[in-house]
Amino acid sequence: MTKSTDITLSSAQAEIDKWIKEHGVRYFSELTNMAILTEEVGELARIMARTYGEQSRKPEEKYQSMAEEINDILFVLICIANQTGVNMTKAFNDGMEKRTTRDINRHKNNPKLR
Repeated sequence: MTKSTDITLSSAQAEIDKWIKEHGVRYFSELTNMAILTEEVGELARIMARTYGEQSRKPEEKYQSMAEEINDILFVLICIANQTGVNMTKAFNDGMEKRTTRDINRHKNNPKLR
């Protein structure tokens, strides 16, 4: 795929599927991918705690890129979507419609957000 600054969810799903078939041999099982996703989210949480929270880095701890961890999460999430037949574009659009309908005034009326 040609590198561009913008990518659609469906093209990301197709590109990852192609990569898996060409380089990854096959998808890991759904359960393995769920465990990997959880691990990657934990790695992002560690960065967040040290960057925005009160936790400090250990002296021996190497630098981890937040962008790389978010990319790792997105990659595994798309793998899970691909292997379980989820169309991420439809899921995204359906989710935004649900949130817009459900939360149209919810956050505007939340005094904690003012």
